[in-house]
Amino acid sequence: MAKNLTHKIIEEHLVEGELVLGGEIAVKIDHTLLQDATGTMAMLEFESLGIESVNVELATQYVDHNILQADSKNADDHRYLQTACAHYGIHFSPPGSGVSHQVHMERFGVPGQTLLGADSHTPGAAGVSMLGIGAGGLDVAVAMAGLPYYFPCPKVLGVRLVGQFSDWVSGKDVILEMLRRHGVKGCVGKIVEYYGPGVKNLSAGDREAIGNMGTELGATSTVFPSDENTRAYLEAQGREAVWRPLSADEGAEYDEYDEIDLSTVEPLIACPSSPGNVVSVRDVAGLKVDQVIVGSCANSSFRDFMVVVKAMEGRHRHLDTAFHINPGSKQVLENVAQHGGVLLLLMAGARIHESGCLGCIGMGQAPGTGQVSLRTFPRNFPGRSGTMDDQVYLCSPETAVAAALKGVITDPRDLSKEMAYPRIKDPEGFIIDSSATIPPYPELRKTKVQRGPNIKPLPDMDPLPETLETEVVIKVGDDISTDAIMPAGSKVLPLRSNIEAISEFVYYQVNPDFHRECKEKGSVAVIGGENYGQGSSREHAALAPRYLGVRVKVVKSFARIHKANLCNFGVVPLVLKETEDYDRFRIGSKVVLPDIRKLIEKGEREIPLEVDGHLVVTLLEVSDRQRSHLLEGGALNFVKKELKKT
Repeated sequence: MAKNLTHKIIEEHLVEGELVLGGEIAVKIDHTLLQDATGTMAMLEFESLGIESVNVELATQYVDHNILQADSKNADDHRYLQTACAHYGIHFSPPGSGVSHQVHMERFGVPGQTLLGADSHTPGAAGVSMLGIGAGGLDVAVAMAGLPYYFPCPKVLGVRLVGQFSDWVSGKDVILEMLRRHGVKGCVGKIVEYYGPGVKNLSAGDREAIGNMGTELGATSTVFPSDENTRAYLEAQGREAVWRPLSADEGAEYDEYDEIDLSTVEPLIACPSSPGNVVSVRDVAGLKVDQVIVGSCANSSFRDFMVVVKAMEGRHRHLDTAFHINPGSKQVLENVAQHGGVLLLLMAGARIHESGCLGCIGMGQAPGTGQVSLRTFPRNFPGRSGTMDDQVYLCSPETAVAAALKGVITDPRDLSKEMAYPRIKDPEGFIIDSSATIPPYPELRKTKVQRGPNIKPLPDMDPLPETLETEVVIKVGDDISTDAIMPAGSKVLPLRSNIEAISEFVYYQVNPDFHRECKEKGSVAVIGGENYGQGSSREHAALAPRYLGVRVKVVKSFARIHKANLCNFGVVPLVLKETEDYDRFRIGSKVVLPDIRKLIEKGEREIPLEVDGHLVVTLLEVSDRQRSHLLEGGALNFVKKELKKT
């Protein structure tokens, strides 16, 4: 039988289950990825397992989120991560080396292998044909211990690409077109696989941008073939030896189909405040732009920056528009510098920043009140930039540089009146920056792990009681992101290894008193709408509410990673069987789940609950393994017990 590429890669790594839609499968993980916003907690969880060393082919820890050292917290945590990596056998990437996804693709990506990352944009590994999946830190910690990763067997959406780009159009416009068609939840439970004759017209950088931002579709992952473009990229990185050709079989079938003619794709832009709010750039052309930022994890390739460099050559940014460059890696910046790009950018009025996530997570670069910011980033959730009521648009490097030059949103195709489109190819050989990571040399294994005063022990998680009696403290609508539940930014993220401290910011943007009200109530319920928990993989959005007493969330539907994180920390994720029952809940409602423990033990899918005395039926759509985690009070309790048996 002809197979698609997604099924080929999964079958190579399948250790439990069958490829039956919706059934739970387990796959062997080849690489793990941590970044510092999620990594400190994941490292604490790994240490609590009592294992002497990582048991995975390659484990990596990047410092790319919290590189702003406003006080001692981040510096202390960076030292903790570096010493823990040395002790347990993990590659460590120091601050300033680059964003995890860009550096991993450059230095470690291997076609056909699996990568589990505690960052939702891990599917950017599609740039070199890896199957990258974002997950909570605890799932990654367990994979670092050598255990498989469990997830529901996904549908595969096959997207056939034909044609080639017109001038001033690039890979970012492809994923924006997908978001225009499918929205932010249209690919939940799916892996998106691109195939067809148009694939050869996408560079590795284009593919990384598409895979990275495929997360905003709700997709589990994104897959591209490994072809001559992949080989050329790996050869330029000095790693051609790891290349192998990979593609779907002729006549392979998919669960769903779509097709994009690259020649008809136009410059697109996602308007505030959702990656799914996509329109043609021409529809919003002329809007004054106060800030432009090029870079981040989604558009940090050599090509992305050199297109901007060449468009800016001999020109200057508009005087009313701030122009920022955020290199995805130090190596990319070094290669841009070798080709004269740094001097040209500086002369054009650009501010060149340290390699890292920076403004994408509200770590600096916040726009002013009422200001419009165009960014090549993957997300523009409300307030994520660090400015309340922000006006953040997402676009390609081509659209970004056009705005930087003109001071207003401009269709980049209009630049053809002034210049030829700079068609950029990767060099045959990149400057290789081997200092981007510190390998786990054997002599480092004796390193003593150093913990700063901000690192606190993991809170205890008690098992699920026989009956849950809770009170609704908050009720929210559709598409609530993990940014809304647990904000990022320079004030909050340094507290990531101190659950007691960071819990004070849960739902801070919605209700600043949420944490106090939870502590007063004891056992708490949260009510939500569709696609609850979209966005970042940060498990703090599950762990911190659990610390505050949240034991159940009742919503219309969940985003994949957040639902898994809730199970990992013993919070019961229930979906309303009848969505109109959402209206029965109000703040202050008493929610009782009689015999909840017995119902979960028996494997019941329908879970009745009482809200202010009225019966409401909900659905618990989790695996048997996740039921065990809920009963134990969390996955960590369960895994510790299992490891003691071996």
